Amino acid sequence: MEGKKLKRNRMLTCFIDAATEIIEKEGINGVTIRKVASISGYNSATIYNYFENLNHLIFLASMKFIRPYTENLSNYIKDSKNALDKTLSVWECFCHYSFKNPEIYYFIFFTKLNNSINNYIKEYYEIYPQELISSNQNITTMLLKHNIYDRSLILLEECVKEGFINKKDIFEINEMFMFIYKGMLSKIMEKEIDDSIDNLVSKTIKYIKICFNGYLDNQFQCKLS
Repeated sequence: MEGKKLKRNRMLTCFIDAATEIIEKEGINGVTIRKVASISGYNSATIYNYFENLNHLIFLASMKFIRPYTENLSNYIKDSKNALDKTLSVWECFCHYSFKNPEIYYFIFFTKLNNSINNYIKEYYEIYPQELISSNQNITTMLLKHNIYDRSLILLEECVKEGFINKKDIFEINEMFMFIYKGMLSKIMEKEIDDSIDNLVSKTIKYIKICFNGYLDNQFQCKLS
């Protein structure tokens, strides 16, 4: 059984690497089953034995490009004094790397995909377990979430536990965060904004802080500026 799993993972890696090569040269829209077959040396029918459809393959290949984010996330949060600091630091890290590569992040987190792919991120880390490097349990749990909404919610739940916000407000806060982030990412992807990555990140975090401030317990209002 273990041998079959290893063989399957080797085949998956072969096809994912081929798709990754195409993305690097041509972008996501350049990936086709025919091109992947040509690079990998297998026929199209074989590829479909391992993936539900082209989007499944593109999704797993796209995950290769978010590794800089997962590798540096621990550096962003290491000096966080509490859940509020960590939430803002995670968002800062996420914005920094996603704004550098907007098409990849938009595809992973906002493309309409089949219901059966909710576990694709988990599948990716089963193929590449070495890339799930966070030592923080909550961050590891967050990274395994496919839905960006659920990822953000995990951070907000920590803020509730530490008394920064009320539990009844977390879904409303989270929805606002999604509007802010997706709006900015879309504008960057469509090249509607001409500004540096640092400025775009600072602007997004500013908006997130403004949103946060409207819900913080009174004793913590001064923590965000």
